[in-house]
Amino acid sequence: MLEDKNEQRTSIAKLGEFGLIKRLTDHVKLTHKSTIKGVGDDAAVLEFNKKQVLVSTDLLIEGVHFDLSYMPLKHLGYKAVMVNLSDIYAMNGTATQITVSLAISNRFSLEAIEELYAGIHLACATYNVDLVGGDTSSSNTGLLISITALGEVEKKDVVYRNGAQANDLLVVSGDLGAAYLGLQVLEREKQVFKANPNAQPELDNYTYLVERQLKPEARKDIPKLLKELDVKPTAMIDISDGLSSEIIHICQQSNTGCNLFEDKIPLDPQVIATCEEFNIDSTTVALSGGEDYELLFTIDASDYPKIKANPNLTVIGHLTEQNEGMHLVTRANQKIELTAQGWNAMLRG
Repeated sequence: MLEDKNEQRTSIAKLGEFGLIKRLTDHVKLTHKSTIKGVGDDAAVLEFNKKQVLVSTDLLIEGVHFDLSYMPLKHLGYKAVMVNLSDIYAMNGTATQITVSLAISNRFSLEAIEELYAGIHLACATYNVDLVGGDTSSSNTGLLISITALGEVEKKDVVYRNGAQANDLLVVSGDLGAAYLGLQVLEREKQVFKANPNAQPELDNYTYLVERQLKPEARKDIPKLLKELDVKPTAMIDISDGLSSEIIHICQQSNTGCNLFEDKIPLDPQVIATCEEFNIDSTTVALSGGEDYELLFTIDASDYPKIKANPNLTVIGHLTEQNEGMHLVTRANQKIELTAQGWNAMLRG
């Protein structure tokens, strides 16, 4: 886990906007040949040779997408980058650059913003991504973070959401539901702390869940793995809003139906145990929880032998003709219509 340090306090107003930008970007190192000019001019200059450029952006708002009472700033910086890189990997691409824009209220000190940037820099170093620009502004309502991720992909390798066909297999990386449960654990401990500020948080039994919420990892390894296995997905999407929503996106854009098998959904043992403790249905958590940042994709059935023994991948169903509809097949072998409840930031509380 990342550590949060905030020992001294320097007013950002003393530095001014340009002083702050210089302070935060002084140690940026560029590693990609495609980065011709990074921070320091009116625009970054990138050059891609016969490759398609991928661009994705996300906005994170304090009180809507994150709660600083339990989200350390360094973790937040790291996670904000992951949210964006995940979209690039979902296109079967390579992430290469990001820009970072912040709106900051006067309650944040220089040290606090440097802590946020420490997480951003760590994410860039870990995922080999260049920070090439951004913007800063004042805010009356807390902290806002907007990150744009850029990437590249060979034209022959790009994967969209609309390429799936009936009889394709539905595959997911990793396991699902842990990030949502991590949020529930943190919210519970927050309420305990409000009632008794001397109470110590009880997180020992939920380490995996909390880490999946506070420090998710984008699946950079999956496009590389699929290439090594000689498998090109027919459609792909990242799981940010819950499994059911993402499956429905693929089916609607590919004009197919699907059968998702409840007993095939991959769940970590800590997820199963915590669902029992909280009296929550584990399938509902996986379907609607969100923030897993795993990759969901479809493959031609003929590619099944190439992936069947891989521990990173799980076949969870298959696509059908559009007129057959989208269904969850329960453990009791009943078909239930798949609905897109998804993860709603507005309802996060």
